[in-house]
Amino acid sequence: MSDFKTIALRCLLALSLSLATLIARDVRAAEPAASSSVAIHFTFDRPFDASMAPFFLAAKDGGFSTERLNVTFSSAAGSPEALARVAKGDSELALVDINELIRFRDKEDASPIKAVFVLFNRAPYAIVARKSRGINVLPDLDGKTVGVADGDLSMRLWPALAQQNGIKTSHVKFHKISAAVREPILSAGQVDAVAGFSYLSAVNLRDRGVPGADLVVLRYADYGCEAYGFAVVANAAFAAAKPDAVKGFVRALIGGVAATVKEPARAADEAASRIDGGDRDLELERLRAVLADNVLTDEVKRNGLGGIEPLRLERSIDQIAQDFKFRKRPAASDIFDDRFLPPVAGRLVN
Repeated sequence: MSDFKTIALRCLLALSLSLATLIARDVRAAEPAASSSVAIHFTFDRPFDASMAPFFLAAKDGGFSTERLNVTFSSAAGSPEALARVAKGDSELALVDINELIRFRDKEDASPIKAVFVLFNRAPYAIVARKSRGINVLPDLDGKTVGVADGDLSMRLWPALAQQNGIKTSHVKFHKISAAVREPILSAGQVDAVAGFSYLSAVNLRDRGVPGADLVVLRYADYGCEAYGFAVVANAAFAAAKPDAVKGFVRALIGGVAATVKEPARAADEAASRIDGGDRDLELERLRAVLADNVLTDEVKRNGLGGIEPLRLERSIDQIAQDFKFRKRPAASDIFDDRFLPPVAGRLVN
């Protein structure tokens, strides 16, 4: 009986050692997978500014690393260049004007890039004018001169906006300028207004000494423009191969937006630190304008960050079509993919 107990104990000990070895082997095999991260090269379609603070805070606060993502940032000279990088696979993700994505998808053999997260629920398109030149509302542009920089995306939706508001496009003179002199020529009185982004031109003009009381910001969204604004787009092959990485990026970005809303001053500091000669106070003013006008809209408060209302996106495509002849008009489902968004409860922002 004693011999039997001894043999049984030896068998149990051997089995325990074997199980321990197998468990240790499995743990060691799992460790590299748990610690490995997915590299994402992210392209902004323009130089850094405070509107990008949610991305910077997601990086600084460890949101991306928590999702096991190694994210690096760079900037491009416009949405077309950023889209080209994503199409080629040089960037996995990018921030671009969703309206430029809509036009891009109409090209023959265009890469099937889609937006996966909308940051700007309202496009920032605006005309910034001087009240002292007799402009207070959009129809006051009749007979006036507006400075427009080459490649200004807001002009692509001007025909639809003018038609909606009973403005004859032939009655408004558009003066082509370089982006570098957009604010200086308005402050000098060489034009009556300039086209651009509300959070850039208006803030820059006040910084140049133009009295805020003399400026009026005519936001397209306030006059019937349905367009969404900047959105995160994904390389199709990357999104298909690594959907969890895209979902993780979106979750981290939502955390970055929440942190930006909660601590705008810290967010502006982080953005300014990434800009050559960045002015913290200027970027904070810019950030507050972006949050109020473009990010935290009634639609976002109702439906959460990042998504779209399909019917509204369809209407915005129709507005684009008033100045752009589609070979084949895209549908909302060709432009936006909601599979990477967390449930609404995870996207609501207080």
